[in-house]
Amino acid sequence: MKVLITGGAGYIGSHCNRYFVSKGVETVVLDDLSDGHEEAVVVGRFVKGDFGDKDLLAQLMKEEKFDAVIHFAAFADVADSVARPSRYYNNNVTKMLTLMDAIVEHGIKYVVFSSSAATFGEPQYIPIDENHPQNPINPYGMTKLIGEKILQDYEKAYGIRYCAFRYFNAAGDSRDSLIGEAHNPEHHIIPLIIRAAQGKTKQLKIFGIDYPTRDGSCLRDYVHVDDLADAHYKGLLYIMKHNCSEDFNLGSDNGFTVLELVHKFEEVTGKKVPYEIAERRQGDPASLVASNKKAIELLKWELKNSDIMRILQDAWNWEQNKRY
Repeated sequence: MKVLITGGAGYIGSHCNRYFVSKGVETVVLDDLSDGHEEAVVVGRFVKGDFGDKDLLAQLMKEEKFDAVIHFAAFADVADSVARPSRYYNNNVTKMLTLMDAIVEHGIKYVVFSSSAATFGEPQYIPIDENHPQNPINPYGMTKLIGEKILQDYEKAYGIRYCAFRYFNAAGDSRDSLIGEAHNPEHHIIPLIIRAAQGKTKQLKIFGIDYPTRDGSCLRDYVHVDDLADAHYKGLLYIMKHNCSEDFNLGSDNGFTVLELVHKFEEVTGKKVPYEIAERRQGDPASLVASNKKAIELLKWELKNSDIMRILQDAWNWEQNKRY
């Protein structure tokens, strides 16, 4: 089997690329390196380019004869999407249409899509299952919801089969610290906690302490990136075997507040984390926790790495040994 991985030099994409190759899949990574790192592509073929480049897509798809496309490439900063929505609609929606048209033109039948818990908006109940209403409260979440709608329409019109994964909070890094999380600027909570502990930033900013949670800080569900990679592999095999389309929520079915995460990190590492309380950020729901029952039942997905202490230890090890 051969797959094209868009955004495969990014955080989640690079872990999936490595995992797919470990399962005997031939991979080609397409990434423009706007937020990815060529050093993260430790296996497979790497092509530097834009997933919205129609000519490049045609060339690659003609040359390589892909069985499936794993589509990660996207801008993914909630706050930035509020400030610059046009950037997100152009990249995450317009370019996705170009990609999907190329997929149809070249007879590729299977797509695995990186969606997001941000499609749900403010939860009406916890944990959030696949039937929960989708009402995004920020442009990033809306672009991911539109991406899901595109897939639904392309299935009806062209017979594309897809698997859409709504991640909650991807976290952790490879156990051997060969690849890991590296954003510039960094906007994910665990790397920000680590930078504050290392003294690279003065203090961790905790945005809001008046949410309806256990301690007033936002509550999130953290799932190890290696477990996400396993879900993508199993999801692709599932839709190929059953010739169907499915969507899945991927999380640990458990949540931690930001303050709890800080204390867990201090427990794991023995390092103190200086922090300050700041104003709420626009577009941040109070709580996001996934129901992962569907993925466990249909995909036989197992959470082998998503214990919060394991996540924090892997992240701490990576930050001390970063290659990029």
